[in-house]
Amino acid sequence: MTGSGADASIGVNYGTLANNLPPPRQVAEFLLHSTVINRIRLFNADPQILQAFAHTGVAVTVTISNDQIPHLTNLSFAQRWISDHIQPHFPSTNIIRILVGNEVISTANHLLIRNLVPAMQSLHTALVSSSLHRRIQISTPHSLGILSHTTPPSSARFRQGYDTHVLKPLLSFLRTIASPFVVNPYPFFGYSPETLDFALFRPNPGLFDQDTKLHYTNMFDAQLDSVYSAMERLGFSDVAIVVGEIGWPSKGDKDQIGVDVATAAEFNRKVMDRVNSGTGTPLMPNRTFETYIFALFNENLKPGPVSERNFGLFRSDLTPVYDIGILRPTVRASDPPENNRRSPVGGSSGKRWCVTKSGAETEALQRNIDYVCGLGLDCEPIIEDGPCFLPNTVEAHSAYAMNLFYQTMGRHEFDCDFDKTGEITSIDPSYGDCQYQAEFTSHLGDSHYEVVTNKGRVDLEMDYEDPHPRPPRSSDPPPNPHSNKKNSTS
Repeated sequence: MTGSGADASIGVNYGTLANNLPPPRQVAEFLLHSTVINRIRLFNADPQILQAFAHTGVAVTVTISNDQIPHLTNLSFAQRWISDHIQPHFPSTNIIRILVGNEVISTANHLLIRNLVPAMQSLHTALVSSSLHRRIQISTPHSLGILSHTTPPSSARFRQGYDTHVLKPLLSFLRTIASPFVVNPYPFFGYSPETLDFALFRPNPGLFDQDTKLHYTNMFDAQLDSVYSAMERLGFSDVAIVVGEIGWPSKGDKDQIGVDVATAAEFNRKVMDRVNSGTGTPLMPNRTFETYIFALFNENLKPGPVSERNFGLFRSDLTPVYDIGILRPTVRASDPPENNRRSPVGGSSGKRWCVTKSGAETEALQRNIDYVCGLGLDCEPIIEDGPCFLPNTVEAHSAYAMNLFYQTMGRHEFDCDFDKTGEITSIDPSYGDCQYQAEFTSHLGDSHYEVVTNKGRVDLEMDYEDPHPRPPRSSDPPPNPHSNKKNSTS
């Protein structure tokens, strides 16, 4: 989202139109440990990829394909989509945004365009019914084909017909739900041999806007300010702007000017520096922009010209096509990625948390809640109005309860087993006001632990041979069948 100073961060578009890409889990570990990339955008909601990024902390944006838009106007369909594609992975996977379609207006498909805003509204209602609307945003990305009269930037407006009938209600909805307007500016598709330097942030005469008296030194700023001017013309200059796609290919058709590895590296490096600098644009000074480079990989099955298959920052073997400063200092570009992996357990801080495994059965997770809270440990944060009550799902509540037990019992690996439904991570699962404990003082006596709970100090009696309360197994009855149902979403 639009912010200031260090608020911005660089993400990548993780496309998968290739037959030679590494497994999603390997990609997740590589991004986490070998790069500074902390955001990805998917062009679908692939469950394998979503599971691979569980407990990494990487912010994930998913996309719903254009053909699903008419169906999403039906609330029951939207609720099933959330239930099938989001809830099995959230909050283990840090899903922050759902994009409805991709450059829908540019398709000129009236059925899709007419249903776009209703589909987004229906999907948001589905998020509300699942208590996820404060954690997951809804938006839709646009090409710059939605604009007309873009030179100078201050004269830009949305295309007639789409401006009042589609984009005005869309922007009004985005303002209401505090979600950003997502655009895909591509100087690569807008340059000519005469404007190549302007597109690449190189020294050039620039563009002077006679109306605002502002001078533009690069095409990226001009494109963003054209979007801003069009939004302002409709009264929505306060809606944040996210750069959903931007990039430059490293290889093109024969004799194509300005398409090579050095130029791609130059452009993407300057984009990254620009959006993170806090300089902003002439019409939006002192801002940063959440930005997603296109793309993570070269994708050998993409149709179209050669350039379409060569936008990637990395090859399929995870070696960089070029480096734009996103590799961690300890990672040499020539090193095989496998040599740079670290265990996900035991991060640099040494802190560990217990969280739920993706795909764990809801019934098993509910037993975990009943067991932990039945011991008298402090489950107040996951009771209604508590800081960890939302999202109100069994998985989210179970993760908090399981970590509470794990920390209380001394952070032993077997205290996070929970009948194979738990796993240990070094990524802090805390969010907002919901803080997951990273340590808990427990005292091992000759025959008991003394722990602090919401009911005061409690002695947990146990045998010498089994010095830890055993997490429930699938065959165990719930130890606290009359537990407060506010701890349950079943």
